[in-house]
Amino acid sequence: MSQLFVITSRNLKQYLRDKGAIFFSLLSMFIVIVLMFFFLGDANVDSITGLLAQFPGRDAQQDKKNAELLVLAWTCAGMVSINAVTVTQASLSYMIKDRETGKLNSIYTAPVSRLVIAAGYVLAAWISSVMICSLTLIITEIYCVMQGMEPYSFLSHLKLLGFIAANSFTYATLMYLVAAVAKSSGAWGGLGTIIGTLVGFLGGIYFPIGQLSDAIAGIVKCTPVIYGAALFRREMTEVILSSTFEGIPAEVVTEFNKVMGNELSIGDHVLSVPAELAVLLICGTVFLITGAVAVRFSKKTDR
Repeated sequence: MSQLFVITSRNLKQYLRDKGAIFFSLLSMFIVIVLMFFFLGDANVDSITGLLAQFPGRDAQQDKKNAELLVLAWTCAGMVSINAVTVTQASLSYMIKDRETGKLNSIYTAPVSRLVIAAGYVLAAWISSVMICSLTLIITEIYCVMQGMEPYSFLSHLKLLGFIAANSFTYATLMYLVAAVAKSSGAWGGLGTIIGTLVGFLGGIYFPIGQLSDAIAGIVKCTPVIYGAALFRREMTEVILSSTFEGIPAEVVTEFNKVMGNELSIGDHVLSVPAELAVLLICGTVFLITGAVAVRFSKKTDR
């Protein structure tokens, strides 16, 4: 246990000392903010207000305000979810650097199990992700409250921290698998760019899953990304969603949640929170095992 602590601490310090790495880890958050507020946000707000306007007796001004807050909360939920990708990528980039500089081979010669070494890299990436994603949650919640939204309850905060932990585990193990396959910083950067680009699409950040064709939506549901995003969206939009759609038939709200990816379904079955969490944890476990096998195979071929 002491060996794991030392290795994890060493990897974690490398990431936290690099101010540039932390900045670029948060860069995706600012990119999403720019996209939503200058390009995509208004379209979503207009879509919601247009839907509400179909029902008589509505307060158009209040509906627009609620719609803006709902889209804001929905956007922030996506940011908290996908930030785990850039954070774990930045953290595990030091594994690539260790390999290129020969430090990893030196670490392997130490009387430490390779399982402990691998766990040290993954655990450091996980801790980094939990810290930065929690910071992202705090920043986005403060901004939402300043815009007029109610702060999340204590229970909601506990749930969101649990979602952050599970989501971070999945991406930490995914990036460990990528780091195990990548042979150089160039390959790592290329693979990281592809994953970073795809995750915004797969998580329904740029286009809600309900706007995709059935075939594309089916492909998206085969990845863990959309399940993590759905967990945060369901919790972070719950209160403002109730206020926005107050007095609206339940079937309309259900359809809205389906289109926006707040709730996911397989066939006619709507997935519960435990089911979505299970998908994340199972995928994370598979990534971890596959990454461990890839590292062992890669070491053999390098001899």
